[in-house]
Parts: sequence; structure tokens; C-alpha cells
Amino acid sequence: MGLRESKKQETRQLISDCATRLFIEQGFERTTIAEIATAARVAKKTVTNYFPRKEDLALDHHEAFTQGLAHAVAERAPGEAPLAALGRTFRAALLAHDPVVGFTGPAFARMVADSPTLTARLRELHDQREEALAAALTTAADPTPSDTSSDTSPDTRPNADAPHTAPAADSPSTPSAPSIAPRAAAALIAAADRLLFRRIQELTLAGQDDDRIEATLLPEADHLRALLAAALGDHPSAATW
Repeated sequence: MGLRESKKQETRQLISDCATRLFIEQGFERTTIAEIATAARVAKKTVTNYFPRKEDLALDHHEAFTQGLAHAVAERAPGEAPLAALGRTFRAALLAHDPVVGFTGPAFARMVADSPTLTARLRELHDQREEALAAALTTAADPTPSDTSSDTSPDTRPNADAPHTAPAADSPSTPSAPSIAPRAAAALIAAADRLLFRRIQELTLAGQDDDRIEATLLPEADHLRALLAAALGDHPSAATW
């Protein structure tokens, strides 16, 4: 990273830190961009250049958050099922007490809970996280198209004059997954992900420390993963998930 880029990152972090401190002290809605600019000793325009939306001053890890599930699927090990990769990634984040999965500390959690604006923005980010996961699962489920240009197999198209014959009951063919399958899987996985995020926030606000939350969430996350595996495992394309 060059000196100029490093300076930009430092300025961005300074603005974010000052904004978070003011949001916690005064409340999100009551804090103005002008106050944040003054605290960071920059111009108001500098604040809005780095953070076009006021909400993103508080939720400044939103890009990592919205792309997190999709990235786990896209970067999984060869032969690893997406669901296994997602479970492994969440467990690592849980053990690391990663803010992206909900370990934000009590003051920050209270700030978000008390702000209708931030609560609404967090819902939007969860929706974007689900959409990104659906796109990644669609890519993972999409087989490489086969080249049929040189196909020399006999023409098996049905003859209009021939009587229709139902397929044999013991046909070995497996029904293909409908096009909505990746989105359906993403919806189920994202619902579990939201629940775990809310659970961490709830326990944080209840006064539990990170180690105790981790101990509580480990078996709960395993339980949800088992439910997801059962729900997705009966699908004809189960191997994909």
C-alpha cells in the first residue's frame, strides 16, 4: 500500500472512530455530520466523501458483512460443500469474537438497538448478505455447459405420431433442481445467520462477556447447522449444498 492510500485509510478510520464515539455518547439520531467533522478535524465534505450514508459511519464493516457468506462459498476448498464451508467460517468467526458476526460490545449493541435508523439499515445489510449468498450458490450449483455441437447420438426427440409413453417407475434419472433452489437455500441459511447474529447481540445486551457468549453459541450454531443439513439434504441436488 502506497503512502497516499495509507493516509486515506488512516483518515477513514479516524472519521469512523470519532463518529462511533459520538454515536455512543449522544445517540445516532442526535449526532450531526458537522459534529463528527469537528471531532475528526476534517471538513464536512470529507466525511461525506468517505461515508456517503450516515449509517455507514456506524456500520463501517458493511462490505465485509454483506459479502461474508458469499465469500465463504466462493473461496471454499476443492470438494468442500458450501454448507460445510459456511459452518467452518462461522465457527472461526465465533471463536475469534469477530464483530462481523455480532461481537460488537455492549455500548455499540445498545447504540444500534436504540436507533430505528441503524436497525433498519442492519436489516437492509442482512438482505444484501442473503442476495450475495444466493448469487454465490447459483454459481456453485451451475454445471459447466457441455458441448453438444458434435453430438452423434441418435435423434431421441419424440415423434408426434407415436403414442405418449410414461417413463418407467424405476427410471434411474434424478430430477434436476429448480432454478429457485439456490435462492431457497440462501434464504434458509441467511435466516439461521440472522438468528445467530441477533442471539449474540441479545446476550451482549444481557451483560454476558464474549467468552460466555461463545460457549453458548457453539452448540446452538451446531444445532442450526444440523437443521439446515436436514432441510437441504433431502433435495435432489443435496451434494451441491
